[in-house]
Amino acid sequence: MRIGFSVPQFGPFADPDRTAAMCAALEALGCHSLWVADRLLAPIDPPDGYLGGQQMPARYGTHLDPLLALGLAAAVTERVRLGSSTLNALWQPPLVLARALTTLDLISHGRLDVGIGLGWMREEYEAAGVPWKGRGARLEETLDVLEAVWCGDPVAHTGPLWTIPESTVLPKPLQGPRPPILLGGFTPYALERVGRRADGWLAASMPLPFFHALWAVAVDAAERAGRDPAGLRRVFRVNPEVTTAEVDPAQTHHRGTVRQICDHLKQMCTARTDEVLVDLQLTTDSPEEFLDLAAAFTAELA
Repeated sequence: MRIGFSVPQFGPFADPDRTAAMCAALEALGCHSLWVADRLLAPIDPPDGYLGGQQMPARYGTHLDPLLALGLAAAVTERVRLGSSTLNALWQPPLVLARALTTLDLISHGRLDVGIGLGWMREEYEAAGVPWKGRGARLEETLDVLEAVWCGDPVAHTGPLWTIPESTVLPKPLQGPRPPILLGGFTPYALERVGRRADGWLAASMPLPFFHALWAVAVDAAERAGRDPAGLRRVFRVNPEVTTAEVDPAQTHHRGTVRQICDHLKQMCTARTDEVLVDLQLTTDSPEEFLDLAAAFTAELA
């Protein structure tokens, strides 16, 4: 099992100096990876509500840019993989995105994992000037453009949304033929896309029956596409609510003692390449407690 943590970038952690120091400290704990997330805004009264009917965390209104935060993490670390979970890929043209991601792969000396998804908040799409409708097809063509830019020489693409004339687009990423691409999502459509064309799934800690049903969709799609599903990575994100006393086992996919939460994650991680992503930015406001909890999770998962 691989162990990753969130790059501190939201709320009280949205301070570049603090982010840099904490990323260096997290690498020193021995983790395998660091991951940024992506928010544009936090609506005061979102008409569609927040995930699960909860109130949207206020700290999401204070954030560092994910790609710049990842560049900062790259500058202060030497070993850990650096990824996005998830980057909302549709808010910028894919050629521009490819250039930024290539630069990050070079800055990090080939440590980049490209984790992208569709997001879920209409207000962010409206603010970015990107249509909400048709976002699945837009993601498919975004993946086509990334593949063309990273693997083509010369580069050319013609599609419904974007056209790139035969061109030189250099440099290429350090990782060949391209950085790994992991896709987020929790619908059958999203898991079908993971199996058909991604290198892995940006998943979450969830009840095991739900997880097994979703993963079966990706496995079936990979097999139908002539791909080996055993080659797909899985990264299980958890935003833990840590308690001092044990809780009902039905809640331990997101709530409980450190040991309870880790025991659930261990049940999900059945492949050698499976990874846990512990995001502690909603768990504490204190950098010291953040790092203490990261050490506790590392010790328990290791």
